[in-house]
Order: sequence, then C-alpha cells, then structure tokens
Amino acid sequence: MSLIKENEIYLKNVINDLEMNIDKISLEPSSRKEFGQFQINVAMNLASIYHTNPRDIASKIVSKLDDRFVNVNIQGPGFINLSFSDDYLINYFNTKGFNDMVDKEEPKKIIIDFGGANAAKALHVGHMRSANIGEALRRLLILFGNDVISDVHLGDLGRQAGMLISQLQIEHPELPYFDLNYKGEYPKLDITAKDLGRMYPLASKLAKEDPKRMEEVRRITAEIDKGNKVYIDLWKQMVDVSKIEIKKVYDELNCHFDLFEGELDSFKDIPATTEILKPFLYESNGALVMDIAKDDDKKEMPPLLYIKTDGATIYATRDLATIYSRVKRFDPDEILYVVDERQGLYFEQVFRASYKSGLVKKAKLIHSGFGTINGIDGKPYKTRDGGVMELSTLIDLVRSEISKKIKDDIKGNERDEILEKLTIATIKYTDLLPYRKTDYIFDPVKFSSLDGKTGPYILYTIVRIKSILNKVNNDSKLTVINTDEMRNVLVKLTEVSTALTACYKENTLNYIAEILYEICSLFNKFYNNCNIVNEENEEIKSSYIAFIKIVYSYIKELTNLLAINEVEKM
Repeated sequence: MSLIKENEIYLKNVINDLEMNIDKISLEPSSRKEFGQFQINVAMNLASIYHTNPRDIASKIVSKLDDRFVNVNIQGPGFINLSFSDDYLINYFNTKGFNDMVDKEEPKKIIIDFGGANAAKALHVGHMRSANIGEALRRLLILFGNDVISDVHLGDLGRQAGMLISQLQIEHPELPYFDLNYKGEYPKLDITAKDLGRMYPLASKLAKEDPKRMEEVRRITAEIDKGNKVYIDLWKQMVDVSKIEIKKVYDELNCHFDLFEGELDSFKDIPATTEILKPFLYESNGALVMDIAKDDDKKEMPPLLYIKTDGATIYATRDLATIYSRVKRFDPDEILYVVDERQGLYFEQVFRASYKSGLVKKAKLIHSGFGTINGIDGKPYKTRDGGVMELSTLIDLVRSEISKKIKDDIKGNERDEILEKLTIATIKYTDLLPYRKTDYIFDPVKFSSLDGKTGPYILYTIVRIKSILNKVNNDSKLTVINTDEMRNVLVKLTEVSTALTACYKENTLNYIAEILYEICSLFNKFYNNCNIVNEENEEIKSSYIAFIKIVYSYIKELTNLLAINEVEKM
C-alpha cells in the first residue's frame, strides 16, 4: 500500500473516532509548501454535513493526529496543512519499495490494440504515438496486476492489397498466379520489403490517374473479400514480407506485442459476425447498414455502414469481426484501442453496433484517442514536399541532433548503442509528456537537449546516479535526512502513487512523465549541493548512498514504464 493511501485510511479512522463519517479523504500535495508538504480540505466537507464551523472540526482532527505528522497548521476556512516527520519517511523508504506505490484494484483481462501499421506501407509519425502510448499503457496495466494481451492489429486487407497485386501483375505478368488455366503448385513469391515500398506509391499514383486501373484494383480487392484463394495466398506472402520490416521498427521503439495479427486473421469470422448482426442490418442503396442512434443523442449519429454496395468489406466489417474473435478467444473484461482521436466517431459507431447486436455482452470497449504530432509551424508533421512524414525520417532527424550530445571520446559500437538509446528516449519522452489527447509540437532540437523536460535529461540524471554508486560501498542504510534537498526528493517520491493511479484511471502517461522529470530535477539540486563521495561523517554518507539507491530504484521503474532504456555514459 502506498504512503498516500495508508495515510488517507489513517485520517479517515481519525475522523471516525470523532464520530463523524466521510466517504473519501484526499491527501493532496500542497501548492504552498511554506505551509506544509500536503493538505486536506475534509473539514469543509464535514462542516456542510454536520452544520459545524469547519475550523472547529479542523482543530479536532489536528488534536488527534500522531507524531507521523509535523508542522501541522490550519489555514483559511479550515484547510489542514501537514508534513511527514523525517522518522516516518525514513521508516517508510527503508521498508517499502516502488511496487508498494501501486494501489491495485481488482485485476482484469484486457486486450490492448495498438500499432495499427498498414501492411506494405511505411510507418508514419502517427504510428509513433500509437506505439509509444500503447506500449507504456501495456506496461502500466500489467503493473496494476491485470492480465494484458497486446495486439499490433495490422491493416492487412483493403485496397492496398488490390493496388499491389495489380502492380505485380503489370510488372510480372508471367507469374502463374495470373494464369487462370494454371493447375500446378504455385511458387513462392520472390519479393522484398524494398520492392513493396516502391510498388505501392507507384500503383496508387497510376490508379488515381487511370480509371481502368482503379477498376482493376477494386476488382482484385473484391475478389479477396469473396475468398479468392490465389489472390489471398499472393497477398499473404506480401504481408509476411512486410511484417518483418514492421516488427523491426516496433522492436526499435521497445514495443512488445503478444499477437502480431491483423484483419486477415479475423477475415474468417466475418460470416459469424454478420449472422449476429443480421437482425439489425438493412439494405440502403445496395449497401448493408445498421442504425445505432439513441433517443438521448445530442448530436446526429449516422448509421454504421457494414457492407458496401459492391459487396466489399470495409474497416467496420473487419473490426467487428475482430471484436467477435477476441470475445470468443479471450473473454476479456476490456478491449482498449489506442488510435488517433480523430477516429472517435468511427469507434463510437463500432462500439454501439457491438453492444446493440449482442456481439459484446461483458467486455467494455474503450477508445483511448491521442492528438497529432505537429511540426514547429504548428501544423501536422509533413515532409518538405507536403507528404506524410515517415517514422524513419523523424527518427533520423532526432538521431542527427542527439549525435551532437555524445562525448567525442565515446566511439564505435558503444557510441552507436548510446546514440540509439538516446534517440528513442528523446522520441518517447517527448511523445508521452503531453496529455494523451493533446496535439503537440515536436521540435527535434529542443527535445534533444540535456536540459529541461527531455529524454536525454532523464538519462543524464541516471548516468550521474550510476557514476556515484560505482564509486561507493553500497552497504548502506537511510538513518538521517540532513538537507532540505533530500527531504524534497523523498516527499516527491511519495507522490508517485498519485501519478500512477491517475494515469491508470485515465489511460494516459503524462503524470508519470511529469513526476519523473520532477524527481530528476530535485535530485540534481541535491547532487549539486552535497559532496556525496567525500562526505566525512559516515552516518550521513551512508544515508546519502542509501537515499541515492532509493531514488535510482524509482527513476529506473518509471523510465521502464515509459519503455525507455538506460545508458551507462553520455
């Protein structure tokens, strides 16, 4: 149990002893540290219930507090300010670790859907947010004791299949896949990810210019939807090639997926899904649609398009089939989608259709949307020619800036490893610091700095800590807090539980990223003001070392939650 939770329970018991009751007490960090480390406003709430002066209630509460609290005072109409005693903090941090800051609830089985790469297409900057937020949420959900299944869920059906197969037929008409009379065994397709990367934009351009080409693309796509085994086999080979390259990028971003599946995997479940939805579907201009509006809707909710007029499936068809598959296979309590906030209406439609049809009876469907990554001009990140920026290009921009920060005497493989870790740390910390739904400006120069709220600053702090611990005897114990800098850091560590819980409840990471910076900033003030290694008083020196080990354990766990890897030097 976290220190905050432990003391909220203690304070509630104090109030119960005064023969007063309240549902919840919040021990909040004080905005006025000169009055105390924390504050509670429970006296005002109780006063409205018991019709008593809040300062009188506050005085009664204060009179019952034990010596864990010091500098207790009452401000304004009845705010109680208080601080933890040094002895209490010392005992807590000597006996409790980071995991005790996690106030767990009833565990759930959760499927988290993130990644969302499209087969045969390069990942773009939007995929970066999905990957970074999704992976950090996955780790956070596991930390809170949940059974988590992560799925990359590739976009591996749809028009890109028709595009690439049509382009392949133009470039290699001799392949037996395109011979309607061929009866033998089909050879393995000789194609690379580089080939796919070249072919798709070319096919897309030509199809837009030539209506006949576009019609052929639509025909092939429809054939796949109808179950054409030759086209499906051909497309699966292309997807497998694409998966290898996609996985490399996700590995670089420290993303773990339990399932590396996509729309192709749930394709077989479309008939069963359609059967469940059938009582709610009706024909409209040749298409199958479903009404999902509710009587209390304040805005118009358009019907869900399920099957197009030409019989082709769309995203909704395949996403509903995926939901059917997930419910059948895993029986989850929640399915969490980490997808662009701009897809909010679409997910509302899909979720409503799932609930209304009975496709989902138990699971809670959640869309955890995110904002856009913008360039320094405040507009969505683009390439110089106006196209969507590929993720690899952004990584290269950051890598170029980070290379300037590494010492010249670090060379070879060691330099390459440090450069890679710092690059990814820069990207991840920058991406996770804003509130999830917020659009933000990504400035490679600003966010690669060794100062301020940046990934390199966090890792530089870790390097400092490790350099100290490598020089001292680690057999130490915290027995004394002899500086305000030490005390401030320890008090900040007590607030980690609040940050973790807030992120867990809101499916966001910004509170963790923020408190990680605050801990590092406060620690560096301690580092700059205390001569740790050369401290002559052995008790103080031992306490310093124990303190640093405690701080390091928290920073290590928080950076790991954000999927940021440490470096040994910079």
